[in-house]
Amino acid sequence: MKRTIWIVIFFSVFIWSGIHPKDYFTWFLEVFPALMGFIAVAVTYKKFKLTDLTYTLILIHCMILMIGGHYTYAEVPLFDWLRDYFGFERNNYDKVGHFAQGFIPAIIAREIFIRKSVIKGASWRNFIIVCVCLAISAFYELIEWWAALLAGGTAEAFLGTQGYVWDTQSDMALALSGAILSLMFLSRLHDKQLREMSWDRGRTE
Repeated sequence: MKRTIWIVIFFSVFIWSGIHPKDYFTWFLEVFPALMGFIAVAVTYKKFKLTDLTYTLILIHCMILMIGGHYTYAEVPLFDWLRDYFGFERNNYDKVGHFAQGFIPAIIAREIFIRKSVIKGASWRNFIIVCVCLAISAFYELIEWWAALLAGGTAEAFLGTQGYVWDTQSDMALALSGAILSLMFLSRLHDKQLREMSWDRGRTE
């Protein structure tokens, strides 16, 4: 994805997200990881440029976070409609976020592992990638817990459990599923872009 388009989309959604959100405290908690992602992308762009697929996935993840920050994860309008139409018990937008929490970091980790030759064998590499994604999900659940302890009742919108007793476990299961499905369905496209990137680097050196 072209850098200018990426930046325009990111800041367009970011600015929209920050205009009269449901709650500014929740907005900050949800959007903060997206801002950290933007900084990481900006800092590493010249020294470790990623594939278009990876940049696109990072942008999608940032947008998911910013939409959730604007409405809170329990009140995204489209998922309110889906809840009412299908008779769900809750707004499930947060589950999209947790699925993405595995689906997208899997490709980021895969790119780093391949390009840095961290693990050469595909089977072991995939296993470690899935473990990394599950660790990220578990750590995020710890962050939610710490936020709840520090902020008390004001963190309820950030937690987004909506009374679901198995919310934490289902969040991690979705991240695990997302990581596995990402490796299953995106690895071939990712490999193609990695080969093209390698060829371009070799041509310009």
